[in-house]
Amino acid sequence: MKGLIPVEVEHAETVVVGAGQQGCGVAAALQELGREAIVLEKGEIGQAWAHERWDSLLVGSGNRTVRFPGWEYDGDDPGGCMTGPELAGHLRRYVRKRNLRVRQHTPVREVECLPTSAHDEVRFRTRLSTGGVIESRNLVVAVGGYASPRVPEVASDLDPSVHQIHSRHYRNPERLPAGAVLVVGSGISGQQIADELADAGREVFMSVGRHRAWPRHYRGRGLHEWMAVFPLYEDFVTVDPDGADGRPILPGLPVSAAKDWVQALNLGTLAAKGVVLVGSTRGAQHGVLLLEDNVVAIAKAADREFRRITDKIDTGIRQRGFVAPDPDPAVGVDLDRIADFGDKLDLAHHNITTIIWCTGFGPDYRILPDRVLDGNGAPIQDRGIFGAIPGLYYAGLPDGNSLGPVGIGANVENGRLIARHIHTDHLLRTNPTASLTDCVSTPDT
Repeated sequence: MKGLIPVEVEHAETVVVGAGQQGCGVAAALQELGREAIVLEKGEIGQAWAHERWDSLLVGSGNRTVRFPGWEYDGDDPGGCMTGPELAGHLRRYVRKRNLRVRQHTPVREVECLPTSAHDEVRFRTRLSTGGVIESRNLVVAVGGYASPRVPEVASDLDPSVHQIHSRHYRNPERLPAGAVLVVGSGISGQQIADELADAGREVFMSVGRHRAWPRHYRGRGLHEWMAVFPLYEDFVTVDPDGADGRPILPGLPVSAAKDWVQALNLGTLAAKGVVLVGSTRGAQHGVLLLEDNVVAIAKAADREFRRITDKIDTGIRQRGFVAPDPDPAVGVDLDRIADFGDKLDLAHHNITTIIWCTGFGPDYRILPDRVLDGNGAPIQDRGIFGAIPGLYYAGLPDGNSLGPVGIGANVENGRLIARHIHTDHLLRTNPTASLTDCVSTPDT
């Protein structure tokens, strides 16, 4: 038809959407097996770490976990924790070293999943916002399960004069209006941000919610040292099976340390700094938040989890006969500093001018067709990796009730598993007599 501008169509064996650690890990694992991929990123490599977290955030899993296929952490502080921008820089250096094909500032508009047979070269048509199209046999979606900030509906019922932001958009105390600050949510982001605000001299309120508390240091060692000795990793990444309505929930990783990664952080330490703890937010009437009067109950549950994990460390030390300092009887959440607040919080009365919603993230897979998503818009998947149709893979999704596959270092195992399946598909089509047992990625030497 006259007047239509022809669309540029490319072909790639595999398209990877997302250039975080998971997407780049997949591309590198494919490269190890001689397979090529194009990685598409709507922003920059490591976008979330570089630009979508607060300034003082430290990567809680530690520097040792910053690893990619064929490249272990190579810095001089393996026991330390890097900032988000430092992690993004580390990832970018890796991409340059491996010469991965990453296209930054290239948003995906939509993906078409084509009806095909097993022998067809093209199963997916990825349409770019720039107008181009990339056809591929395989598609790896590496945008994770935490792409879209979640803000509860109650936010819309509050007075517009109150400044409201999600933790994704918080950077530092200096950028907030004068006045008291209410932090809603007591996971890692909520507690670290409240701690930073209190240290900056701001008056801080925190609306608490379910979370887990772990020690940063215990019996002379750091938490991650004990995790390397005893089987604590699954406790660290596995969710509480007793979620709302009996369903599992993903409450996030345990809260364990302040922004300096030295001091302990929990509701007791925050209360000691003057943070006013209030119950979980349930609604709003004009300028008044309606609360569940549950501060003490939340703190007691966090303390039980704290003591469960320290008991497990104590048991391991005793059974192995290890020499370690005696337990500190004062360790845990200081419940003497915790008190219930009541069922209402008048924002104006307490001069609360800012609310920071530390209420987590949800998935955003709107680029995919409905037939590969469930009724909530989340991917239909198997083991957090395999999609609902052949050739569709995911990297960085939780697996059942475990957050393990979401971790930074998990990109190595996730990437190599996906790469093996893509390479197996290639061998079965092009060289049916080839041994599939050789289809294993190995680190660079």
